[in-house]
Amino acid sequence: MAEFFYRTEDIKPEEVAKYFVETKRDREIINALKARNPVVLAGSRGVGKSFLLRVAESELLAEFESQRALPVYVSFNRSSLINTTDPQQFQHWMLARICARIVRTLNTVGLSVGKSRALSILRGDSADPIPDSETPIERLVHSFEESWKGEPITIDLSSLPTLDDFRDAVEDLCKDDNITRIVVLIDEAAHILLPEQQRQFFTLFRDLRSPYLGCKAAVYPGVTSYGDTFQPLHDATVLSFDRDILGADYVGTMREIVEKQAESATLEDIARNDKNFTLLAYAASGNPRILLKTLARAPRLSATQTNDVVREYYRNDLWSEHSTLPEKYAGHQYLIDWGRQFIEGAVLPDLQKKNEQYLEQEQKSTCFFWIHRDAPQPVKEALKLLAYSGIVTEHATGIRATRSEVGSRYAVNLGALIAQEGIPTSTGLRIARNLTPKRMSEFGANHSIYQSLLSAVPTFAEPSVGVVLKQRLAKPLNVLDITEWQLTRLQKLELKTVGDVLLASESELQTLSYVGEKRSRRIRNAALAAVFEYLSG
Repeated sequence: MAEFFYRTEDIKPEEVAKYFVETKRDREIINALKARNPVVLAGSRGVGKSFLLRVAESELLAEFESQRALPVYVSFNRSSLINTTDPQQFQHWMLARICARIVRTLNTVGLSVGKSRALSILRGDSADPIPDSETPIERLVHSFEESWKGEPITIDLSSLPTLDDFRDAVEDLCKDDNITRIVVLIDEAAHILLPEQQRQFFTLFRDLRSPYLGCKAAVYPGVTSYGDTFQPLHDATVLSFDRDILGADYVGTMREIVEKQAESATLEDIARNDKNFTLLAYAASGNPRILLKTLARAPRLSATQTNDVVREYYRNDLWSEHSTLPEKYAGHQYLIDWGRQFIEGAVLPDLQKKNEQYLEQEQKSTCFFWIHRDAPQPVKEALKLLAYSGIVTEHATGIRATRSEVGSRYAVNLGALIAQEGIPTSTGLRIARNLTPKRMSEFGANHSIYQSLLSAVPTFAEPSVGVVLKQRLAKPLNVLDITEWQLTRLQKLELKTVGDVLLASESELQTLSYVGEKRSRRIRNAALAAVFEYLSG
């Protein structure tokens, strides 16, 4: 099986540029991330949000001597491990984490390594710092991130600065070191299944704004709760990151992403089976991670391999994450289950029937459907969850349909549509290459298919952090998005749950055959990345 980087976390920051394939949209987003104004970047899992944050960081560092804008990359992937008695625990942990990362970045680039009042505020100390020692603010972060191991604890926040002190410290640092501004690039910004954490995040996101500090955050579409104090249209620039499958350069861009990583044998198979690769590229619907995963399963790209992987991945695997969401947040079960029934039972069959007629008549094809703007709110909430899972994408709003009714147009995942074909390699490319948004299935304001959802939707109650965390740490290893080889190695150590993986050390991994220091680090890093991705929704 071919080996690819599925996650940005597996790529060294200094090597990110090596794998970057720039498009016009990529450049627009990166320039916005580097600019002064706050940015919220929304995109489904796997489309490359983290990668663009890292590219922006790399470019800002390369330009630092001339532009003096300092990038500080912060990942909040450990937010789901926090379990304390502090009602504002996420906000306090986040501020502490940003402080710690700013200090670390300053040290890395050789700035403010001495003593100053501003640095003391960010470190959480007042005494002379001891080189290479853990600062009070780092110990505070560590305490929060270790709180998952037992019952909720009370954490001493005396080293944490107030917001005013933090902003003043950042301003003083910028003036002392001739920095125009600090650009905080926040990845894994808010735990999607805990709206209270999201609201705390966006409140702080807004409050941190200053002439010397700009925050940028990557979030998931549809399932982000901004709260009452944060207004997306006024407090930040909200950018959507979706690769347009209708674009003339779409397949070429996806091919180049693969070529940046692929070995020579894989490149030869791609050249030999160009149409089958193109089919997988379209089926991925703009998601590089999905393309790499499906290509790894069909490395020879034969017709048999391609048909098998399209059917297996897009009929089963694509839905597995979406269908297990009720285990993580039971209050959404009816929305999640209905969303799958809606797509599989209504949208896909209707689109397939239309495409059969269109192909016979040599007309344009479709992967689009339309929902009336006055459709019930639970229907819209179900669609948001489908967007989070990457099964649908909101294509356009304010679209007129039959009888001039207004609503939103969505695109269903193209792989899910092609997987319905008897032989995907036979008809899939004809569908993909002839798409037009002008053809779409329509679902009006009172469509009969909504009734089963409306009669079943319960009253929602937000879960507590501790309850959700305990439930998810007890899940078996097979919920993690890791390779079969990594899974078997972890199982050989008798690790059975997600929590067991968090507790496992590199030295334990090194007890396995043919696993030394380097390989144990790679296995543990990959496993932890999968754990944090699972815990964060």
